[in-house]
Amino acid sequence: MFSLLGLCCASLHGKLMAIFPTSLFILGFSNVMSVSGLNRIEKIAAITLASVFGVRMLGLFMILPVFAIYGEQLTGYSPMWLGLAIGAYGLTQALLQIPMGILSDKFGRKPVILAGLVVFLIGSIVAAMSETIYGVVLGRAIQGMGAIASAVLALAADLSREEQRPKVMATIGMFIGLSFTLAMILGPIVADVVGLSGLFWFTGLLTILAMAMIQFMVPNSVNKAPRGDHVALPAQISRLIRHPQLSRLNWGVFILHMALTACFVTLPKQFVASGLALENHWQIYLPALLGSFFLMVPFMIFAIKKQKEKPMFSAAIALLAFALFLLWLLPSGFWSLILSVVLFFTAFNYLEATMPSILSRIAPAGVKGSVMGVYSSSQFLGAFVGGIVGGFIASQYGEQTIFLVMAVVTVIWLLLSFGMQPLKKSKSFSFATNITGEEEAKKMAELLINMPGVIEATLVHTEAVAYLKVDDKKVDLIAIKALLQS
Repeated sequence: MFSLLGLCCASLHGKLMAIFPTSLFILGFSNVMSVSGLNRIEKIAAITLASVFGVRMLGLFMILPVFAIYGEQLTGYSPMWLGLAIGAYGLTQALLQIPMGILSDKFGRKPVILAGLVVFLIGSIVAAMSETIYGVVLGRAIQGMGAIASAVLALAADLSREEQRPKVMATIGMFIGLSFTLAMILGPIVADVVGLSGLFWFTGLLTILAMAMIQFMVPNSVNKAPRGDHVALPAQISRLIRHPQLSRLNWGVFILHMALTACFVTLPKQFVASGLALENHWQIYLPALLGSFFLMVPFMIFAIKKQKEKPMFSAAIALLAFALFLLWLLPSGFWSLILSVVLFFTAFNYLEATMPSILSRIAPAGVKGSVMGVYSSSQFLGAFVGGIVGGFIASQYGEQTIFLVMAVVTVIWLLLSFGMQPLKKSKSFSFATNITGEEEAKKMAELLINMPGVIEATLVHTEAVAYLKVDDKKVDLIAIKALLQS
């Protein structure tokens, strides 16, 4: 297996140097490491946990750009099973995301993360050794059972101070976005060198690397972040699912990832049909993804500066629907495919980047962990349903129809987005308190809500913590800390 890694790395080296200049890696790494205000433990936690998260997501996503082609070689292939193999991880991820976070609260972050990575490794091995599509589906489902996202984010919170936590989380978010981009580029190259089975072995080796990083590089927890901020609490979930504004975002991320996985049931075949060999697909994905990032940034800046976030959010959904309609209408032309894919990923990356930010601002104070748990489960469930729906449509109505159905569903999401309330600028904070009684907590909450810049205040006296949602331009955080610790 290690000789396989050597072969893969040797063959990849020349291609990667052509794709990514060394200076780009150095610049990106330097920018992360020089984040002002982070202490040594926070920097180590940010880089190692982000790398672990990124490596795992890389392993999940590398199959997307290649499986529609390589899956045809497996015994038992059908479009339906193809879609199931692409999306199978999403179902087990959705089911286990919240329970794994809760288990990390009880048994510790590192043990749960390591256990999840072991499960992910087993799934990779099962998929690598399978010669039938049923075995690959089983392996992908087992991969998804290693649902460590909640535990990783909770450990990142434990290892960072309140005022520096957003930087650590932003680093992890950056690596997640980078892992998706790398997966789209590396998938065709790795599969060309070592085949589909080798791709899963490569994923397994990356998982062993991630386990070593968790065990030997990630510091042990030095403090514990408030539970409500980063771990889902079961008692709150049903109420949050019914929340009218949060539900729009949950349905939105469901549809976004459903469209993504459904499209990849057929998109690689479209490129091959247009005359581009699979091993050269990175030549489309690289400029398309980089181009989409350059296109979306000005729109994000405009939305924030001009306070047009809601209209720009709806515009991005409309652009996604337009790109899907283009993929349906113009299936065969090489340049029309390039245009459609650039527009698709511009909309996808904009929505993927902005939705968690919107979610955190809408979320009630003190339940961010539960809100993110429901959101993440909706995201992974969408990936599962997208694979199933994409495979069913391809088998019954033809692969081209996938784009039309996804476009229509995206238009429904666009209509739902019009009902979103205008977004207020706010940030969430949690503070330790000396309050232990319910009556005292009620009085303190009343004092806090009347302070300038405080939008919402929740005190949990059983955990001695206060959750605040504030306008950081108006609030005096030093005065709030003094009041809570008096």
